[in-house]
Amino acid sequence: MRARRLMVLGTGSDVGKSLLVAGLCRAFARRGLKVAPFKAQNMSNNAAVTADGGEIGRAQALQARAAGLAPLSDMNPVLLKPDSDVTAQVVVQGRVHARLSAADYQRLKPALLPQVVESLDRLCEGRDLVLVEGAGSGAERYLRPQDISNMGLACAADLPAVLLADDSRGGVTAAVLGHHLLWTEAERARVAGVIVNKFRGDPAIFAPAAEDIRAGTGWPVMGLLRWSEAARALPAEDSLALDQARRPGRGLVIAVPEIPRLANADDLDPLAAEPGADLRWVRPGHPLPAEAALVVLPGAKSTRAAIKALRAEGWDIDLLAHQRRGGRVVGICAGFQMLGRRVRDPDGVEGPPGETEGLGLLDIDTVIGPSKRLCEIAATDAISGARVTGYEMHMGVTDGPGLARPWLDLDGRPEGAVSADGRVMGTYLHGIFGSGSFRAHVLHAMGGAGSAGDHSARIEAALDRLADEIEADLDLDALLGLAR
Repeated sequence: MRARRLMVLGTGSDVGKSLLVAGLCRAFARRGLKVAPFKAQNMSNNAAVTADGGEIGRAQALQARAAGLAPLSDMNPVLLKPDSDVTAQVVVQGRVHARLSAADYQRLKPALLPQVVESLDRLCEGRDLVLVEGAGSGAERYLRPQDISNMGLACAADLPAVLLADDSRGGVTAAVLGHHLLWTEAERARVAGVIVNKFRGDPAIFAPAAEDIRAGTGWPVMGLLRWSEAARALPAEDSLALDQARRPGRGLVIAVPEIPRLANADDLDPLAAEPGADLRWVRPGHPLPAEAALVVLPGAKSTRAAIKALRAEGWDIDLLAHQRRGGRVVGICAGFQMLGRRVRDPDGVEGPPGETEGLGLLDIDTVIGPSKRLCEIAATDAISGARVTGYEMHMGVTDGPGLARPWLDLDGRPEGAVSADGRVMGTYLHGIFGSGSFRAHVLHAMGGAGSAGDHSARIEAALDRLADEIEADLDLDALLGLAR
């Protein structure tokens, strides 16, 4: 058995391609189809560990979950993890390939197309349907010669496509007509229709626009997807979505500084969902709130650059004042490394070689090296006894006297560190706040209220609601009929 394929191209970034594919994966899986997601190239510092020991973008991991599958490296064969404005770590089929400048990566891209098609072909084996997500805008002419993720892939793998446009920002008709203008006749022929996303209001009002699109392109508007509230409960693809995720809360104040190249921001989603917690992402130019009970230092693509940014913002001084007031600090992954005495990168793995003084809140040192640790783990909180699960995804080895007071027990192996006064804690475990009992213990220890709610169940319910919304607004039989 070999899967049929259908591609979802977009008129731009953040038009909703990732969530549409996730919702379609859940909807078709509920119909009994063996469905899998695929995205040739993703650019995000939010990544997930795969069942085959690699890493892919978290958006594809969420789509895999929607399809009822464990994430696989073939679902996202090229992952770019930016560590500066012009350089990124390039992950190919789950493994670190190189750290390249944008120009060098553009030169490399055509050579990666065979591996992209190879991953897609493997994913099609034994399945009914593979949903292929494009990247950004599908018609950027200046990128077309090196394209491996939009029409370049569609032509190489003979994929039919639908074009997704975003109504929430206006300009849908112009965006669709512009894509039609920029594509060649052969490329236009691959597009079977248009889907309009994030629609609000009376569908009848859109009818003239739909007719303009059909008359100008020959493509029918296949449906209007209404604005999705379910999507707000799902992890965002990258930290660019933090602005949309900001909403005022009540209760215990938890501050998270927005450090550069923020990674795996969804580590904080379970706390943000707690009714008794007020999670505040602190933008550059603003101090850490004095009323915060907890400050969380999240993951980052470059630890030394993140430390420098903390100091440039004065957040290191805010942290020391917070600690003197009796506040608590948690560092996750790079945040854990930042809490130590120093971070060394002798080989220039994350940037220029050198050494940076840490915040000195934990008695540890870290050396960044070329090898990356990728694994799913389960652990026990040494303080509360609560069971936690998550994954490790980091470069660097941490050592020092502070490890003699571990935070977690990984079935007999100590992990992380806790300060002598118990108020500063660090771990490499992403996803640590997903455990309801652990999360409740942390909030209660600071005088707050924790619901111990099942975050995983919330994600599952949101995926089901998303699929319900898509089924109500789109003809899934017609979409399935387009796949080949």
